[in-house]
Amino acid sequence: MALDITIVSYGGDDAQLLTAEVQAEYGRRYGGDGDISPIDPAQFDAPDGLFVIGYVDGEPAASGGWRRGGPRGVTDAEIKRMYVRPQFARQGHARAVLAELERTAREAGITRLVLETGLAQPEAIALYTSSGYAAIAPFGFYAAYDDSVHLGKNL
Repeated sequence: MALDITIVSYGGDDAQLLTAEVQAEYGRRYGGDGDISPIDPAQFDAPDGLFVIGYVDGEPAASGGWRRGGPRGVTDAEIKRMYVRPQFARQGHARAVLAELERTAREAGITRLVLETGLAQPEAIALYTSSGYAAIAPFGFYAAYDDSVHLGKNL
């Protein structure tokens, strides 16, 4: 199934639907309410960020975004809310969304993408490491969490 990747507003209905689903998944894996790090939807607006949804036959299937800033300042951007709905998993959609985030971040002058994921998400760790992301020093909201994995990739 072909994936049509579209830039959307993080505050839009489809983005909020997929965000709610990924938050529920985080809650299932880690307990609690999911990712509790603060996020301002405006952080995903150009020129300081971007949010995309991949659609399959008009149905939202995958999402992800980046927001400017990270350990090295404004030349870094942090990946957030990468998610593929279960019915669309294992079809290459996460890799396609990640490639689009990398492409658009590079075009925006970002020189490195960083992210935080967790040990309870081995498939995410596998995606990122197989895409060239490597361990970096802990940063941000989850820097002190023992089950956090911090990765980065120079663009």
